[in-house]
Amino acid sequence: MDIPDFARLLRRLSSFARLIQFDRRGTGLSDPVPVDALPDLETQVDDVIAVLDAAEAKRPAVLGISDGNLVAMLLAATHPDRCRALALYAPAAMQAAAPDHPIGYTLEFVEETVQLMTDGLLQGGGGLEWLAPSRVGDERFAAQVARLQRSALRPGAIGHYYRQSMLSDIRPILPTIQAPTLVIHRTEDRIMPIALGREVANLIPGAKFVELPGTDALPFSGDSDRIVEEVEEFLTGAHTGAEFERILATLVFTDIVDSTSVAAKVGDRAWRDLLDQHNELVRSEFARFRGREVITTGDGFLATFDGPGKAVRCALSITEAATTLDLEVRAGVHTGEVDVRELDVGGLAVHIAARVAALAAPGEVLVSSTVKDLLVGSGIEFEGRGEHALKGIPETWRLFAAQRDSLA
Repeated sequence: MDIPDFARLLRRLSSFARLIQFDRRGTGLSDPVPVDALPDLETQVDDVIAVLDAAEAKRPAVLGISDGNLVAMLLAATHPDRCRALALYAPAAMQAAAPDHPIGYTLEFVEETVQLMTDGLLQGGGGLEWLAPSRVGDERFAAQVARLQRSALRPGAIGHYYRQSMLSDIRPILPTIQAPTLVIHRTEDRIMPIALGREVANLIPGAKFVELPGTDALPFSGDSDRIVEEVEEFLTGAHTGAEFERILATLVFTDIVDSTSVAAKVGDRAWRDLLDQHNELVRSEFARFRGREVITTGDGFLATFDGPGKAVRCALSITEAATTLDLEVRAGVHTGEVDVRELDVGGLAVHIAARVAALAAPGEVLVSSTVKDLLVGSGIEFEGRGEHALKGIPETWRLFAAQRDSLA
């Protein structure tokens, strides 16, 4: 999984339930199909049933996300024997405006949106100002989302599914849903206004509506833990979100600089070979400096260390060794308290480390003032890089570049 935040969301969900992820025809890991063969909603429900049968999941709880909610709600309504509970994140039963539906979008807006989404995909992906406004300016996250869009969606498929989701009206079937239902919606969602989520909750008998603060439409951006906790408590009667270990750790994020351009230059096959060599190199350095790999981001890594000295020396070694592959790698290092759940880590310190890494220059190891202050007398020297505002992080932070010459 190229997006650590997305991978973490999936791990959290799978910590209390068996997780079966469904990709519609022509999207994600499902086989590509011609545009004229993309399915209607009824066929998509049949596809879900086929997947459940293959996975021997007789009556699971169903979680719908964004435009996938239509299929989830139709499944619950038309196959009540296959859905024991229904959880919906940012749903809408109808997005278009009508005389009896003034809260919807005009047809002109629908067509403009579909065209914008298609054009955006053709131009390389993006749209963070709508998908995750809180992450605008986070270049690493933007690149990860764009890569996910390019690999998971095709222009024809995105046009078909977005038009389908924005023009469908399933309001009449919602009162027939018998499964216990949870509706979660963020207050300032820019893609799916919260009024549409409230409408869904009002139409489904006995549905529970939970309003969460936030602007991001992507469930893995923002406070995704709250979403998981609400789903877990709804399905199990309790949540384990507070039951984690807090430890002090030093975090290292690494990232291949301008990886998209490098991949385009050398070609797909050579890029995969080069990436394999890079990954082997980074992992060997982690082992040498006793770091623990948490996750790979496709063209980078997150690792934890039990001390800042090992972390900085490891990051410097990685950035230097990467030049033997004609790659430029940058790294960010921060020390702070992290929440540990099984093999995953979370908390503010992780976000700080990611923001620090995003500001590093090619070949540079950038550290927070916390790391620099902890390494006084260590022999590692630093050069000031000024004060910076880190997106979503309180106050400004003094950052420093670790000097490779000081370790010679």
